[in-house]
Amino acid sequence: MGLATSTALAADKLTLQLKWVTQAQFAGYYVAKDKGFYDEVDLDVEIKPGGPDIAPPQVIAGGGADVIIEWMPAALASREKGVPLVNIAQPFKRSGMMLTCLKESGITKPEDFRGRTLGVWFFGNEYPFLSWMSQLGIPTDGSDNGVTVLKQGFNVDPLLQKQADCISTMTYNEYWQVIDAGIAAEDLITFQYEDQGVATLEDGIYVLEADLDDPKKVDMFQRFVAASMKGWKFAEENPDEAAEIVLENDATGAQTEKHQKRMMREINKLVAGSDGTLDPADHDRTVQSLLAGGSDPVITKEPEGSHTDKITSGM
Repeated sequence: MGLATSTALAADKLTLQLKWVTQAQFAGYYVAKDKGFYDEVDLDVEIKPGGPDIAPPQVIAGGGADVIIEWMPAALASREKGVPLVNIAQPFKRSGMMLTCLKESGITKPEDFRGRTLGVWFFGNEYPFLSWMSQLGIPTDGSDNGVTVLKQGFNVDPLLQKQADCISTMTYNEYWQVIDAGIAAEDLITFQYEDQGVATLEDGIYVLEADLDDPKKVDMFQRFVAASMKGWKFAEENPDEAAEIVLENDATGAQTEKHQKRMMREINKLVAGSDGTLDPADHDRTVQSLLAGGSDPVITKEPEGSHTDKITSGM
């Protein structure tokens, strides 16, 4: 009995801040917790959902988390502004971001965006879009030759209400909300960032640089990443069960079984083939895309020390 108590006390506490609300986008972490993968490596993990008013870099800078899930553009921008984030693992290999347009708008190619209104997410999610427009040479100032940027809420209303010609969507989420709202896939045209050559890495695992100088924290992060990737592997092999686990953890009750099971399958396409190791070429592609912002780049110089293989190589 005494031994059991001491073992329970030995678990290291780790707080994970998600980028967004509880959904299959984060299934690997919920699965790892539910299936005891974190327990197996002596970790007591608290998973904090995100939301529209939560910026993970601010949370970790303020001491509210040990690890965050963030998109690389926002992480690199935060790093340049003084929050020393370091990517320690990259479960997502592909980007799920795209612009979804109504076919009736007549848009058939990116050049057709000129003079149109496009819905864009902010809070750090605008960086890939701004980089793409800059590379196309399309101003985002609302001019006739440019585009009008509509600050899009985290919903698809601007497209349904025809306030925007195109809106930001993820392959695994908002695109399907448009479909569920009654617009047929054949009445839509999508532009995936991945296909346009401007994809940037999403949903990486980040910590503060100073924590990587602490051997105990490095050991903790290695256990966390290894157990999390085990969770992602389980989700890939058991998508429906993984979606059910996500639903059990959704305190808001806002998610539906149909949507989460579909999302899980789309998410698995983005994680497929990843063992958590960041491919330096993917990192460099993201950096180059962000630097190509003309007079208004997302980052102004090549980042140094923004990622490490110290964690994944030690797993």
